[in-house]
Amino acid sequence: MTRTVLYARVSTTEQNIAHQRTQAEQAGFKIDEVVADDGVSGLATALKERPEGRRLFDILRKGDTLVVRWVDRLGRNYQDVCEAIREFMKRGVVIRTVINGLTFDGATKDPMQQAVRDALIGFMAALSQAQAEATKEAQKAGIAAAKAKQEGDGKAYLGRKPSYSREQLGIVRGMVERGAGTSEIAKATGLTRQTVIRVREEPVKAEAALAAWGI
Repeated sequence: MTRTVLYARVSTTEQNIAHQRTQAEQAGFKIDEVVADDGVSGLATALKERPEGRRLFDILRKGDTLVVRWVDRLGRNYQDVCEAIREFMKRGVVIRTVINGLTFDGATKDPMQQAVRDALIGFMAALSQAQAEATKEAQKAGIAAAKAKQEGDGKAYLGRKPSYSREQLGIVRGMVERGAGTSEIAKATGLTRQTVIRVREEPVKAEAALAAWGI
């Protein structure tokens, strides 16, 4: 009997495993089991090296479906993500994303369709790594900016505390990538339209603000 398994990964306290399951179920997925890694970096730690990530390779069988919020939950390293998806497809596992509603499997034998599929996997994996590296740089910039603005009393000037969490920032980015409108994003995240617009137009600045506040 085939199963649908959700793999959730959270690397900060602002992210939430339960929220990833809720998103998947709202998108129409019927989840049989949730496998989750908490507090694990997708950039520094390969999927097979994570405690629960390893389990995926043990439990998933031909015909099973692996659901992830987006490809970046599998990892933030280009090579690791591509290799993991290829191995799952070789085993007959179908990979589906909640955001974008994409499906990756090894069913097609047509070389042109395979080329398009593999190019899309490569693009999304590369984008995941690029976003992770940009986030790290933005965090460094935010911390550096806070340190540079030391006042006479030794306290850093941090500006106004962001009205969004790191998880909300991630959701905004994901929805922007799939072409969602401002109102749709605001409804999904609970943020105001003005905040969504600001985050969408200045993502690096938005990340730096979170970093400056240590969020």
